[in-house]
Amino acid sequence: MSSTKTSWPEVVGWPAAQAVSQIATDRPDVAIEVLPSGTSVTPGFSAKRVRVFFDGTGSVAATPAVG
Repeated sequence: MSSTKTSWPEVVGWPAAQAVSQIATDRPDVAIEVLPSGTSVTPGFSAKRVRVFFDGTGSVAATPAVG
């Protein structure tokens, strides 16, 4: 079983910049996209991408995950 982190539920509610820093520390091999909640994104899975969606206050609105 792999111990590679694939989701970050603990960062929900954090400022987006702080969440990005944590994700980058845990997984320096992934590209992190920071987007406002409700943004349309291209469908498809990428093992090298994490999307961080933030709300109107700049806080993480949903659990970031690889994909």
